Amino acid sequence: MEITRAFCIFLVLVLKAVKITLSVEDGLLYLDYYKETCPLAEEIVSRNVEIAVRKDPRMAASLLRLHFHDCFVMGCDASVLLDNYGDIISEKQAGPNLNSLRGFKVIDEIKYVLEEACPLTVSCADILAMVARDAVALRGGPSWKVWLGRKDSLKASFDGANQFIPAPNSSLETLIANFNQQGLDVEDLVALSGSHTLGKARCLSFRQRVYDINIEEKYDKYQRYRTFRRVLRSICPESGRDEAIAPLDFITPAKFDNQYYINILGGNGLLGSDNVLVNEDHEGEIKKLVWAFASNQELFFSSFAKSVVKMGNINVLTGIDGEIRKNCRFVNA
Repeated sequence: MEITRAFCIFLVLVLKAVKITLSVEDGLLYLDYYKETCPLAEEIVSRNVEIAVRKDPRMAASLLRLHFHDCFVMGCDASVLLDNYGDIISEKQAGPNLNSLRGFKVIDEIKYVLEEACPLTVSCADILAMVARDAVALRGGPSWKVWLGRKDSLKASFDGANQFIPAPNSSLETLIANFNQQGLDVEDLVALSGSHTLGKARCLSFRQRVYDINIEEKYDKYQRYRTFRRVLRSICPESGRDEAIAPLDFITPAKFDNQYYINILGGNGLLGSDNVLVNEDHEGEIKKLVWAFASNQELFFSSFAKSVVKMGNINVLTGIDGEIRKNCRFVNA
């Protein structure tokens, strides 16, 4: 009896070891990845995100955006967090990120606490994935299970950040191609664009959408959106005040909801890349999705969660690839 019991315990331990090995070596991510190695990891992340968002509600959008801008360049590997050092040119200096990305200190604080609890165990890439989930949930949005086990990159890609992160004035054709490059489809594009229900954008990002006479003549020849454009012009003059900011969603700027889709159906998206989802969709497929999300918030929430999880799997590093950084800003010595 005792031999049988001892053998069962041994077998359980072996199976656990095999599971851990497989999760590393087969290149896949797993739920509850840190259950044994750092059981409080998700709780530590969640608590610190809550503290940060309570201090600065806008931080929720900033933390979500870090995950996006990381995954679209080389994959979800925390390359966006690296500072200039040695041969590394930081992605933070790239056009889409410079004077725009925020939240790095919040990530530093979370990493510090995790290193105290579980040294060299939780990757910075996984922190970004967990932080995005918690930030959305704190502003009233959906929550989802985060698949974990990513490693951190040993390099950054300044050129990749300039090339692959969607520009605020992108055409619909460019957006579709950009998302396709990442293995994301049209439904992912529409769902993930809904992240613009939170946050703010600089005048530099929406000036063209406000003042380009060709855009006005093409999409608003009956002047239906004149009032909204007048509001934007009061915030963002034709020259100067590049750093002035406006909410991406003027109606419910601090709440994660489906108002974004209602806005763009009315021509009131802040960015040019928001409005093209409706204005440049000549076949109507994308517009149907926009209408569906505008009409059904739960549908949007479930689609958004599904697409974020899918995005979070882009070109992840696992196993012997990459490392677990001790400091998210620098590769290990």
